[in-house]
Amino acid sequence: MSDPAGDALHREVGARLTRHDQRYTRGRRRLIDLLASARRPLTMNDVLDLDDSLAQSSVYRNLAVLESGGAVHRIHSGDGHAHFELAEDLTEDHHHHLVCRDCGSVFDFETTTDFEGSVSRLLGEVQAQSGFRADAHRFDLIGTCRECG
Repeated sequence: MSDPAGDALHREVGARLTRHDQRYTRGRRRLIDLLASARRPLTMNDVLDLDDSLAQSSVYRNLAVLESGGAVHRIHSGDGHAHFELAEDLTEDHHHHLVCRDCGSVFDFETTTDFEGSVSRLLGEVQAQSGFRADAHRFDLIGTCRECG
């Protein structure tokens, strides 16, 4: 049985890669599946732990292709390891990140409607003053997590 949401996700990722002259290979599809099922951003080591059939060099290369194609977002953390997640516009799950500068953990957090409204107003002011047009926003709050604190 087919998963309509998963099928739509794969069609969109495939279209994005095609626009960047890249193929949507089986390995890239597997990475998208892993990221879609994850409840948090994943490091490359997390990906390899979840699917030991993937080769590290392929994972690194494919994540870079998926990122350049706009399907994956990279989050830089304090531990020097990048974390990866699906691009927000693919998930319709607007959230922000808490990044621990000590251990490099990345946690998702959601904000209130009031907060998002304030950010939208601020973006409008910035746009009016600078002429810069923002299509989206992200907040990565950097500090110390509960475990390291």
